[in-house]
Amino acid sequence: MIARTAGVVAAHPVLTRMLCSVLAGLLLFASFPPRTLWFLAPVGIAILTLTVRGNGRLRGGFGYGMLAGLAFFLPLLPWTGIYVGPLPWIGLSTALSVYVGLFGLLVRLVGRLPGWPLWAALMWSFTEWGRSSFPFGGFPWGRLAFGQADGWYLPYAMIGGAPVVSFAVALTGTGLAACAVWLLEARNTSGDPVGPNPPRSGRSRPISWNRIVAAAMLVAIVPITGVILRTALPGPEDGNRPITVAAIQGSVPRLGLDFNAQRRAVLDNHVKRTEELAGAVAAGQAPQPDVVVWPENSSDIDPLRNADAAALIRQAARDIKAPILVGAVLVNDDRTTTNSVMVWTEAGPAERHDKKIIQPFGEYLPMRSFFRLFSEYADRAGYFVPGHGDGVVHVDPAGGGDPVAIGVATCYEVAFDRAFQDAMRAGAQLLTVPSNNATFGDSEMTYQQLAMSRVRAVEHGRAVVVSVTTGVSAIITADGVIQQRTEQFVPAALVASVPLRTDTTLATRIGPAPERILCILAAVAALAAAWRRRAHTHAGPSDPDAGTHPAR
Repeated sequence: MIARTAGVVAAHPVLTRMLCSVLAGLLLFASFPPRTLWFLAPVGIAILTLTVRGNGRLRGGFGYGMLAGLAFFLPLLPWTGIYVGPLPWIGLSTALSVYVGLFGLLVRLVGRLPGWPLWAALMWSFTEWGRSSFPFGGFPWGRLAFGQADGWYLPYAMIGGAPVVSFAVALTGTGLAACAVWLLEARNTSGDPVGPNPPRSGRSRPISWNRIVAAAMLVAIVPITGVILRTALPGPEDGNRPITVAAIQGSVPRLGLDFNAQRRAVLDNHVKRTEELAGAVAAGQAPQPDVVVWPENSSDIDPLRNADAAALIRQAARDIKAPILVGAVLVNDDRTTTNSVMVWTEAGPAERHDKKIIQPFGEYLPMRSFFRLFSEYADRAGYFVPGHGDGVVHVDPAGGGDPVAIGVATCYEVAFDRAFQDAMRAGAQLLTVPSNNATFGDSEMTYQQLAMSRVRAVEHGRAVVVSVTTGVSAIITADGVIQQRTEQFVPAALVASVPLRTDTTLATRIGPAPERILCILAAVAALAAAWRRRAHTHAGPSDPDAGTHPAR
């Protein structure tokens, strides 16, 4: 059977690699929520590594990687084009796929270095950092870590955040690839490697079973270590003192880009659901919340400029007898807008968080005059400007006690490591993710974003309150477990007691250092491999030490 498969591969190498690239991308996609098939991610990386690794031209590795990227991102991100047509969806997916193509190129470059499974995994970390940073601030959606909220790798987040989770998944995948390569070599009695990219030097080399065993141990140890680390996660009730939080999901009149055409109705929905909760509290059917969290855009009417909106919010705070975190769109003097989360009490507005990481092509449009040429929706992008705070607001809990520092990452911000890192440095005891997903319909986007919040909970050892206009809203404990959640498109209120915490995880203390180290190591390995490849090229194929000619 193996011989027959090898014959088919040898007869149709390009088609085989193309099909394997597509399969790898689809497996990566399938590992993401709402599915819980997290274990498919390392398998996808393994297949992609086997596909791109070889002796051919670097551009071949790029091409196969690019194809895998398209198979991954096109089904992952269709929500980006639900109401604006396919062009933004296809354009974004293609741009992100370039980085997977770069991964393929780099794996082909470092794939002959000693210890290549490690260097190959580092290349994934390097390219994942790249697409999370460039251009326009990057787009971190689809990081391997964000598909692991239900998996064995999640506890790695408390050591080094999302970058270390992604690296652990990638290393398992490249380890699987190494096992496959070396087992195939072991089956070849001549000692020559088999498969789609065999060396052409004509020389046999002995097989070391030690490295096969080492690769197998690596594949097993990395996820098992994640399982062991889970015992070090804080318990759901571990903390300094508990407070009761409520998350309000008021829903919207209709989905789509024009959901806020009935802005007053959106505000009314959240006021109404808060007053219903106040009635349940008064009747003894629900506990008294210490703080209430409304979603992003729950008041698209600027309450600082509109007395009616301010009066409604103030009355809601009076009825619920607790401060409310209100997601509001504020109009600035220069007619730009700010996406803010404001603490609102019976006395009126207090501290606020102005969203710092704003969404390109949504909340603002870079190079507006240029992109206007390609889409009639260009002018529908907002004119939002970023804030510059530390990501923390302070509230006085309704039940008394010291003020509570709440870290805020509004919607899109939760995908970026630095959002909550700033808040944690400012002393956040509790985290919240107010969001508005009405512009993305009933797509998988809301589940993908919810998984990010679960990763952040473990990364920083904090409970996370997720409040979404249309759902899914949730209360997440510090071990990444969803304690309560809502359904989509129904008004709802979640009320739960969560612990405040002041202890910090290793990931919080060292911040972006792990990702920087991974990227530096990747760059060093790539430079070393490039130098080695260049040296072999100059030596020529007649040199017995030249190895494989890279031009083939």
